[in-house]
Amino acid sequence: MIGRRITHRTADGTRIPGTWRHVFIRNGGYFLTDLFIYADGLIDCWGLVTLEEFEEKLRSGWVATALPEGARASAHDLAVWKFSEPRVRHTPEQLLAEVRDTIDELNARPDSTGRCLAAVDAFLADRTEANRAAAREAYLAIPATRRRYALGDMDRKDGPLKVLVAGPGGTVEGLPGPVPQDAYDRAVSYFEERDRLRAEHTRREPADGPDSPHAPAVHLYESYPQQASDDPGTRALRNEYPSPITVGPDDAVYPTVLHAYWALSVAEPDAREAVRTAESVFDARAVAAETPRRPGWEHLRTAVMTDLLRAKFDRHPQLAAVLLATGDATLIYDDRSGFWGDRGGHGRNWTGRLLELVRSELFLAADAEPPTSG
Repeated sequence: MIGRRITHRTADGTRIPGTWRHVFIRNGGYFLTDLFIYADGLIDCWGLVTLEEFEEKLRSGWVATALPEGARASAHDLAVWKFSEPRVRHTPEQLLAEVRDTIDELNARPDSTGRCLAAVDAFLADRTEANRAAAREAYLAIPATRRRYALGDMDRKDGPLKVLVAGPGGTVEGLPGPVPQDAYDRAVSYFEERDRLRAEHTRREPADGPDSPHAPAVHLYESYPQQASDDPGTRALRNEYPSPITVGPDDAVYPTVLHAYWALSVAEPDAREAVRTAESVFDARAVAAETPRRPGWEHLRTAVMTDLLRAKFDRHPQLAAVLLATGDATLIYDDRSGFWGDRGGHGRNWTGRLLELVRSELFLAADAEPPTSG
């Protein structure tokens, strides 16, 4: 199971997702280390290898699944010890099967558990012995270390699954003996109820609306227009778009959100005026960069930007209409700053997030307006 163990490597400019798990490497002694598994099928066990090469390293004991009594082991910069009465969970075959499953998971493909459950569904839809045999074979293809929670049922574990694939009078690994008819009937009832609940859950509408946006994400690319447009499109949502606002302690008019942001970031009033009157947003940033920031600016900047965006869309209803037209789409903002921008998924995208907040406030304000009389 991948869980939250998410990593990646970069190959030829492409991000390859991966995960990791603990293993022992035998290189003289035994070393506890991380085994990195990537979606393209490469595995890092002190060097990148293919799945076939990894299998050979398992067979040779380089990746160790047998730990002899009294053998010396270490975890780098952490501890050194000797094995005493070691007990291991995996054989080479089981570990290899789990790694294959992990590669399937990383590629969003059904792993051995998914394939087994699909075979079970096929049997329940057409209950022939051939389909049961296929489901039984798919169940036994799940690594033995994972034949416990394939159903995701912490209480029943995989008991009903084992009984179903064995069939009346049949046996399968993990069952104490042949399956009685009443036990088989209970297993069938379990799956029928499970299917009913799954179908009901699929139809159910979340009380608070969907978790994911209906609309596709909107990417707000950098754009530096010199003047406002009658049809700006989503460029109007950029902070450099010409849209004068009146803000600050002296109620000064700033040509763009960025002029106002950089002006309010400086500690000296004279510098604030120089930023306000800068010819472009680039000049405004450059002037601000040459003077000290306000004390604690890193703690204030998000609140300041929120106020500036509110001021922009309050003063310019035509731009507010552009923002509202994005619906519930995720707004992805390009910026050189990893704080304000998305930066290819590595940034915090605070501008996009604040635009979504202000959009929600605009929807609320529109909902609160009294209807016009006819």
